[in-house]
Amino acid sequence: MKMLDKNYINGAWVPGENQTFRDVVNPATEEVSGKMLLGTAGDVDAAVAAAKAAFETFSETTREERLAILDRIITEYKKRMPEMAAMITLEMGAPAFLANKAHAPSGLGHLMTARKILETFPFEEDNGPTRVAKEPIGVVGMITPWNWPINQIACKVAPAIATGCTMLLKPSEVAPYSCQLFTEIMDAADVPAGVYNVVYGEGLTVGEAISGHPDVDMVSVTGSTRMGAAVQANAAKTIKRVTQELGGKSANIILDDADFEEVVTRETLSVMRNTGQTCTALTRMLVPADRMDEAAAIAAKAAETVITGDPTAEGTTMGPISNAQQFEKVGLLIEKGMAEGAQVVAGGTGRPDGVDKGYFVKPTVFAGVTPDMTIAREEIFGPVLSIIGYKDEDEAVRIANDSPYGLSGAVQSSDVDRARRVASKMRTGMVYINGAAGDLSAPFGGYKQSGNGREWGAHAFNDFLELKSVLGYHAAE
Repeated sequence: MKMLDKNYINGAWVPGENQTFRDVVNPATEEVSGKMLLGTAGDVDAAVAAAKAAFETFSETTREERLAILDRIITEYKKRMPEMAAMITLEMGAPAFLANKAHAPSGLGHLMTARKILETFPFEEDNGPTRVAKEPIGVVGMITPWNWPINQIACKVAPAIATGCTMLLKPSEVAPYSCQLFTEIMDAADVPAGVYNVVYGEGLTVGEAISGHPDVDMVSVTGSTRMGAAVQANAAKTIKRVTQELGGKSANIILDDADFEEVVTRETLSVMRNTGQTCTALTRMLVPADRMDEAAAIAAKAAETVITGDPTAEGTTMGPISNAQQFEKVGLLIEKGMAEGAQVVAGGTGRPDGVDKGYFVKPTVFAGVTPDMTIAREEIFGPVLSIIGYKDEDEAVRIANDSPYGLSGAVQSSDVDRARRVASKMRTGMVYINGAAGDLSAPFGGYKQSGNGREWGAHAFNDFLELKSVLGYHAAE
């Protein structure tokens, strides 16, 4: 039984204002694996005060000093990579292979990317007689999710450290173990006291206290669009900057010249990765209407190869949904798809055969989905693929863009120039052509209700910086 009974404030583990706890549940067994302290607004006040005091000196550190801090964090993180993967499997159910090959390495990747960018990042630019300085914004409140827990922690913390900001982090109450381990890494790396602080708790208390706090200069939040809107509304009282990485309902346009056997198989399996709990998952597969049956048969065959079960077992390729609330939501949306007339060609309602506990769902594929159906419009956040038909390329683009979200998208074609042309018409922050891999140095974020701001790479640095124009800086020269 794990016990997360202290917050991390001003370089020390400290008891919470109140000793109230929440159960942390293993989603593969539905058993309690530990308890997490529920922080209070008073705990947030203490953490913000520490961060504000630390900002006075940390904001003036040199590039070389911050590079040295990142080097120490990277060294400590590498030592505990296997442990990080195990914590992620325990807390949110990622299969061991995925936790070791993707989840845990993502944290290291963001740290190393930020370090590389910091080496040459231009914090000053000259415009004639004017010097434009890029200065750290101040105290940053960070609210992170449970689906890619360490990825989202590291991609916020790394650029904050690099730019000279101090911070207060509230990790997901569903998946706090990876944050606990990351905090131990930060402590071992001798990050200056007050620069990095953690308060455990729930959104309605700790999250609300962070977003509305007058001494928090910026909030960086990853979560649902509904949560992002609530954070933004609460932050508006103090006119602070809010960056958000929110929901998605991404379209995958498969053009008629694509290799359907290869592409539909690959893209179906990509939706099932991480049990569909990825904001950029390409859950709307758009295919020529006259090839619907062909695409459905290939997708169904691919879904049948997914091995669902104990995430610690060798060979498991898909674990459980990460929590009970999301498990119920996914089940209800699958039922909704069936009720609205979509054709289930793989999966469906209920747990997989032979599974009687844990938040497991079947990898599900719907064919004959129309753009107005609930499963084509709402973010399901589970291993559910909707195949939608289109009559021509223009209609495919219209269907893809007909969404309140605009996080990611994809185009599949044997003609790269054609794929590029279609990609240019998609109203999304990211477009993947022909199964391209992710890029930690590329800006990550979306259009419309998918959020504001960009994470990852050099573009992330800019969100943590304020611009100061010093007019006449060169006038006397």
